[in-house]
Amino acid sequence: MLNEVLKPKKRRVWNKRKLIGQKPPLKPHEIWAIRIHLQMAGKRRDLALFNLAIDSNLRGCDLVSLRVQDVCSSQGLVASRATVTQQKTGRPVQFEITQQAQAAITAWITHQALGPTQYLFPSRLKGSPHVSTRQYARLLDSWLVDIGLDPTAYGTHSLRRTKASLVYQRTKNIRAVQLLLGHSKLESTVRYLGIEPDDALTIAEQTEV
Repeated sequence: MLNEVLKPKKRRVWNKRKLIGQKPPLKPHEIWAIRIHLQMAGKRRDLALFNLAIDSNLRGCDLVSLRVQDVCSSQGLVASRATVTQQKTGRPVQFEITQQAQAAITAWITHQALGPTQYLFPSRLKGSPHVSTRQYARLLDSWLVDIGLDPTAYGTHSLRRTKASLVYQRTKNIRAVQLLLGHSKLESTVRYLGIEPDDALTIAEQTEV
């Protein structure tokens, strides 16, 4: 009995049956699968949110707190480029808004009759001015499930990493990716992409800026 009392209890492993580490970016065919599904389902908000997440490379907190005027020109049209100041770093980051994203955002703004100062993705919950990062994560889970992917293998950072990873794969230009992600240090971009530091630095040295 005494031995049982003195015997230390087994500590619960916090990450048991959980995937840890960086979440992978989406692949091109997965991006299109989600887009087509959202289009077929008539989910205007989700389609605009998804397309903008891919284009902007923004963190979830910055994405969900965007206002209409952040992505629209003074004429009320969705711009082809936008600049947003990141909440985490205070640094501005510029990104392209592709034509398909412009179309989806325009359709959403028109459907909701949103004004320039209103949040682009207002929350449907009382007491919340805009979609929260938790809501955003839940939406992403549902999109992934709908196309047959395991939501535990991905996260909102997967969308932030997707376009950056594609740009790196096609150009090997670390500096370009650094600018897209708004990183202040090249090392942060290297870690974020999960590439070998020596390879990244070699490429960076060969890239004129």
